Amino acid sequence: MQDKNFVESLRKGLEVLTCFDRRHTRLTLSEVARLTQSTPASARRSLSTLVQLGYLESDGKLFWMQPKSLLIAYSFLSSRPMPALAQPLLDALSERTRESASLGTLLEDDAIIIGRSTARRSLSTGLGIGSRLPVYCSAIGRMLLSGLPQHEARARLEMIERVALTPQTVTDLEELLGLLETCRQSGWSCSDGELELGVRSMAAPVRDPQGNTIAAMSIAVRAERLSMSEFKETFLMPLKRARNELEKKLYPPC
Repeated sequence: MQDKNFVESLRKGLEVLTCFDRRHTRLTLSEVARLTQSTPASARRSLSTLVQLGYLESDGKLFWMQPKSLLIAYSFLSSRPMPALAQPLLDALSERTRESASLGTLLEDDAIIIGRSTARRSLSTGLGIGSRLPVYCSAIGRMLLSGLPQHEARARLEMIERVALTPQTVTDLEELLGLLETCRQSGWSCSDGELELGVRSMAAPVRDPQGNTIAAMSIAVRAERLSMSEFKETFLMPLKRARNELEKKLYPPC
């Protein structure tokens, strides 16, 4: 039974606001209705309200985001300690390694980036804060999944659509479960050309004092620069040191 305090119209409005992304920068009414799985009438009311509030703009046919929508992301980033504490560490890691570093947490069936520092050697994935990555084939996603109880990790993998994004993407359930167990045992995860051909990434878990995985920190590199073994040898320890510093800042010793 739905909570009597649940505001259905607010849910619909937020779904409309979050259906815009890199692939959907300008949308028609019918496209918004399809993406949010709502009726055209419901989508029209939400769009009209968001335009009047200044979160969206429209030319009468297409709708697009306005800068005011950034206030929602800013509220999260400024009010939660983890992104603020992680950002200088991500910046330092990226500067030291000259590679891109990220911090992510679980959001439904994806990993969502809540901290990001981009090196001079930019990657074509175009990740930024708020980007979502599939949990089954990204290093951050696998690290986060491996921190869940095994039955919950299996249930999540069984429910999601595991698409082969590249010829190297692992989609088989049992093979993925084996990779998650390797992550648990080794304390780090990797993705080698599975999310994007030519890109290697690794991630380390950020844990609370009880040992629960609350986030994952990652670093990515172009495949032509380093083999996977060289990547691990060169960058795993700097990644873990940055992760350790974040845990100390989040949970300072008494």
